[in-house]
Amino acid sequence: MVDISALSPPLPGQICSISNDVFWCRMPLPLALDHINVYLVRDNGGWVIIDCGMATKATKAAWTTIIEQLDGPITRVIVTHMHPDHIGCAGYLTELFQVDLYMSQTEYYAARALIAGAQGADNWQDRQYYRQAGFNAEQVKLFTQGNSGLNKVVSPMPLSFHRLFPDTHLIIGEYRWKLLLGLGHSPEHISLYCEALNICIGGDQVLPKITPNIGAYSTQPHSNPLHYYFETLHTFAALPSSVLLLPSHKTPIYDIPSRVEEIRAHHYVHLNNLLQACEQPQTVVDLLPVLFHRELGQHELFFAVAECIAHLNYLIDKGQLEKTSDINQINQYRVKNSPLN
Repeated sequence: MVDISALSPPLPGQICSISNDVFWCRMPLPLALDHINVYLVRDNGGWVIIDCGMATKATKAAWTTIIEQLDGPITRVIVTHMHPDHIGCAGYLTELFQVDLYMSQTEYYAARALIAGAQGADNWQDRQYYRQAGFNAEQVKLFTQGNSGLNKVVSPMPLSFHRLFPDTHLIIGEYRWKLLLGLGHSPEHISLYCEALNICIGGDQVLPKITPNIGAYSTQPHSNPLHYYFETLHTFAALPSSVLLLPSHKTPIYDIPSRVEEIRAHHYVHLNNLLQACEQPQTVVDLLPVLFHRELGQHELFFAVAECIAHLNYLIDKGQLEKTSDINQINQYRVKNSPLN
């Protein structure tokens, strides 16, 4: 077993050896969560990159320094999912080294669509999403104005890719890695588990100390991602406790099943708190302080709204909450069959 107490998070440009065949690196993020962990796995004749960081000058410089230290070339780039901190440098790296991108099909096309943007379509559904949540006209305008800036941190996507299929195996070097499906955080998240190495490269699906965002966004406002997140957590709960989790954020841990139970408990606390609050009709804006006990910046608020709606949709689908609209078309949530005011 790897002595994780002896591991120190690497600085950008540094390499931390997990084993002879797996290296841990870290890229800076210009966010409150200021880093992403990326990994290198020994391949035949070189190294596979797993997740890439955002396409910033700092990240590209860190990759240059790291690659100079390797004893072979980059052979492939694997991306666990399409969020900018994971896919940002994928196009840059695959083009630089003329190698293939590997990711699930839904994640690839979701990334292509997100980067392409609205392409002239009206964003009335985005405006409706925030208006129905209870935000005023000025706040709705702030949420929905202009470009999200993705192109500043995501390099152009490769025009082809190798599709990763959940529940199949990918051979990297001498080892077989099982591809584990994760839903809820992103459309078709892929984690990689190697039984021989006793390692799971988890992406964002299971994280230590923090929980991945589970959100119902304006693109799919009636979805129930928390249900599917719970469903695919069963796969991770079934892994042996001796498996080392290499997460995308924070530091490696053992005992993935115990961490899964902590994450489940975290969400059930949120669900119970929402049920208690909704004894009286509440809007999403009313309910944000129930879930988040701190002041939220604009970037954090974007994710917080989606997370809140995801939990409310879960309770609606369970038959525990109902949603109505007032005369201003603002959604209100209350416990089903509770007395009206």
